[in-house]
Amino acid sequence: MALSRRRFLAAGGGIAVLGAGGLVAVRRLDDPETADDWGIPAVPAGTVRFEQVDSVRRGSTVDLFTAVPAGHGDGAGLPVCLVLHGASGRPADYSTFGLPQFLAAAVRGGAPPFVLAGADGGSQSWSPVGADDPQGMLLEEMPGWLTERGFDVTRLAAWGWSMGGYGALRLAQVAPGRLRAVAVFSPAVRPDDAVTADAEALGGTPVGVWCGTEDPFYPAVRSLVDSLPEPLAAGAYARGAGHTRTYLSSITLEAFGFLGSHLV
Repeated sequence: MALSRRRFLAAGGGIAVLGAGGLVAVRRLDDPETADDWGIPAVPAGTVRFEQVDSVRRGSTVDLFTAVPAGHGDGAGLPVCLVLHGASGRPADYSTFGLPQFLAAAVRGGAPPFVLAGADGGSQSWSPVGADDPQGMLLEEMPGWLTERGFDVTRLAAWGWSMGGYGALRLAQVAPGRLRAVAVFSPAVRPDDAVTADAEALGGTPVGVWCGTEDPFYPAVRSLVDSLPEPLAAGAYARGAGHTRTYLSSITLEAFGFLGSHLV
């Protein structure tokens, strides 16, 4: 059910993060927590691949991660959710974070099946900087890489956390109509950044936003949500939660259910 912008749910509940306006010091998303704190589901992971591909847009070879939920073979014909990492995580970490198991558990719980696919976007908020264009990589190169692997790129969504949350929102703004839905966790937004200034461009895209009330980005996230042209499609403010992977893991199944419902 869509949420009112002003009645956004209040739920119970470090690296320095690079936002558009600079660095904000927060606790690392994976320290001092351990994987035991992340609540990774005890389910089979499905088909997971970690590869390297050449990106013209980034001017380098980049890591490419894909995960197909258990029981769906190599994922042929499945839609795709693009994964945009934060400043402290990379595709090589996604299996450690338990993303394949979270996907498999979400599908086992009733979410329509889809593939997770993430490439290394560097550390510049998923925005073009000089000759390095991770945004262009997502829009122009990822569809080809994913088509080669048999996935359905006519049905795309995006999910990102922290810096990647900023990048996912910006991707929806610069490519209207390309994404069926966007889910962001603790997005690294600022009152004066491009995402907030261009909030109206998110109209027509179902957006889910989750953020803890103790997160350093929380005030800016509230401001962005209040400026959106349409009510949120999903999300929650978690009372007392901060910028931690334990919190992000606690809301992943909910977000995957939301994304899957829009990829049918």
